[in-house]
Amino acid sequence: MLNNSSIPNSIYRYNIVFYLIAFFLLLLPILTGCFSVQNELQKGSNQPYYVLPPEMSKENENQKLMNSAKPLFFGKKFFLDPGHGGEDRKSVGVNKRVVEADINLAVALELRKYLADAGADVILSRDKDTTIALSDRSELANKSGADFFISIHHNAPGRYGDEWIDYTSTYYHGKDTNYEYTPMCQDIARYVQRDLSYALRTSGGPGSFDGTYSDYNIYPGEGFSVLRKTKIPAILVECAFFTNAYQEEKLAIREYNRLEAFGIFRGLFRYLKSGYPVWKNPVIERTNDSVAVTLHAEDSLGIVETSVKVFVNKKEIHTFDFNKAQKNLHIILRPADENPMIIRVEARNKNGNYSYPIELKIDNILLK
Repeated sequence: MLNNSSIPNSIYRYNIVFYLIAFFLLLLPILTGCFSVQNELQKGSNQPYYVLPPEMSKENENQKLMNSAKPLFFGKKFFLDPGHGGEDRKSVGVNKRVVEADINLAVALELRKYLADAGADVILSRDKDTTIALSDRSELANKSGADFFISIHHNAPGRYGDEWIDYTSTYYHGKDTNYEYTPMCQDIARYVQRDLSYALRTSGGPGSFDGTYSDYNIYPGEGFSVLRKTKIPAILVECAFFTNAYQEEKLAIREYNRLEAFGIFRGLFRYLKSGYPVWKNPVIERTNDSVAVTLHAEDSLGIVETSVKVFVNKKEIHTFDFNKAQKNLHIILRPADENPMIIRVEARNKNGNYSYPIELKIDNILLK
């Protein structure tokens, strides 16, 4: 016999079960979605993922950056060199989604737009898929009157078949133990490397503390042709590895190429903002027993007095005086058997940025 007092309890238990089943059914799509995402993360998704900085995704932030950049870039001239191209198209991604020559050009074209919008003049070694010899790239840059040379590349590993490695690196010419080394180029490399790596969310290479490298690491004692033969401040950027399958997916997207260009531009912006000394107005005066050379240093931050170095025919000398207040350098040269004499001067400002070395050639120094 059924007890009427037990009916409500039975109904209550059935209702609890019903609501639990309904709740589980509602939650099921969310749970399966989470499991799906987790499985994708575990397997390694091939979907390209990157994040645009506010200066690219928000118009007001972009305008703010450009307003700050224009006074710094106005009047500056940049020579951009997209690597390879034309007959040189052998560097292809692991899944054949990209050709290095094409993405080098894509980044250069996007960087040209950033620089032009900031008020700079821009020259390209090539603006389409054409063959440019290595020596011609440097010659064009040297004749262009540009202030800076930037060669744009994407990397491949030294070991064939390595599809795992991926990082960002920036090169300068020479090492600090060599006369050919120019500290200014390493300064620029550091600024560009930092911001490009940050924009792409990539690390610097394992062989460098800050992601910058001497090109002597690749070709000892010689370096890259485009850096060795270019006679203006020059760097070479290896944005990322096109041989990495995940990176290749991103490199095939033009917006990502724009992000690469933004990273380089932002680095250049920070570099120009920190300033660098420029040597100007050389005056050469001769007497019966000496030659006096006077140079003026243009730098709003001021020169670090102890950083001034003077070389004559690759040998450091100390017969000079630097007037910190007037920013004038006075060099005294005595009669010597060497003719001509090549004077090289460099210094750095309070932000640690070096000048591009000025070199003066003085003939007929023999006074006796």
